[in-house]
Amino acid sequence: MVRTEPSTTILRLVACLLAVLLAGCAARPGPDVLQVTGVPAAGGMVVTLYVATTRARGGATGETFTTERAMTMNYERVTLSIPPTHKPGQIEWPAGPPNPASDFVTVERAPLDKASFTREVGARRHGRPPEIGVFVHGYNTSFQEALFRFAQMVADAGFEGAPVLFAWPSEGTEAGYLADKDAATFSRDQLADLLTQLTRIPHSRKVAVVGHSMGGWLTAEALRQLRLEGRNDVVNQLQVVLAAPDIDVDVFRAQMAVIGPLSPPMVVMVSPDDVALSLSEHLSADRRRIGRLDVRDPRVAEASAKARIQIVDISSIGSADLFRHDRFVALAAMYPAISSAQKNGGHDLSQAGVFVLDAVDATVSSPFVLARRAVSGP
Repeated sequence: MVRTEPSTTILRLVACLLAVLLAGCAARPGPDVLQVTGVPAAGGMVVTLYVATTRARGGATGETFTTERAMTMNYERVTLSIPPTHKPGQIEWPAGPPNPASDFVTVERAPLDKASFTREVGARRHGRPPEIGVFVHGYNTSFQEALFRFAQMVADAGFEGAPVLFAWPSEGTEAGYLADKDAATFSRDQLADLLTQLTRIPHSRKVAVVGHSMGGWLTAEALRQLRLEGRNDVVNQLQVVLAAPDIDVDVFRAQMAVIGPLSPPMVVMVSPDDVALSLSEHLSADRRRIGRLDVRDPRVAEASAKARIQIVDISSIGSADLFRHDRFVALAAMYPAISSAQKNGGHDLSQAGVFVLDAVDATVSSPFVLARRAVSGP
């Protein structure tokens, strides 16, 4: 097939489709949702997140994070209150002044330096070695959207370790795709440094890293950078998940040639009907994205087994997102069932290959079901 650069007509069509899809969406939250209330919700849940960001500070007292790029990492501790009426997979955004009884609200924000950030993350032991989870958000995401989304996932999963948000300076606009790619590239070394910093915490378990969309590309680039620097000690301490990664198939193949197999295997969550990644393909001369791979294709099964990665089709998960790009957020609510199934001899997540998530069994019945696809096809 002959590939051509996207024409002006295609770009206009994509822009029109974006406008149609976004027309029914509610207004996006502004930085006012970060206003500190100081009062958690009665009967709700309190979640404390740690932020490491390449966003520059702004405002009269540096209380906001802008879309500008910081040459050194900024750190912060943020405590959010989750309302007692919270529904898994959702963010209850304030429609007016934040109300802890019905909304996600910011209870406390505290800037940290690198030493205090590392010390506090390491102190989240809960009677065992600290568990650390890092979330790398995707394209077109504001700071507050990334923060509240991560809080939702932490709350739904009942995660008791130290949740760390790596917030890179996305423009937070639909038209900022190319600027976001540059901002993600700018943040590659800082993410590699953060992962190095976290794996040096004494007695820590493996550090879990989840990269979504363009954040998946950024995560893979940071891993590649660590391998090129000979930091196998860091890479070997990571457990990596790429959710709906916005990565060209050939680019991913080149990245994995350097990164090599991980233990446990890298998990790649895909949905062939992902609209956002389909648009990304149109903007990239119809080059296939990893996040839209079809696990029924025997070539995909063969390649995943050879590369020692696990590709999981999560299309069975319902999505309130018109783009079908955020299905992974619902997996947080399934985490207790997944963990229980693992302890009771369920699916071995250390296996490489291609699988299909049975969302009904994962949410309703005891076993977490991933049905293996044979290399020869469905």
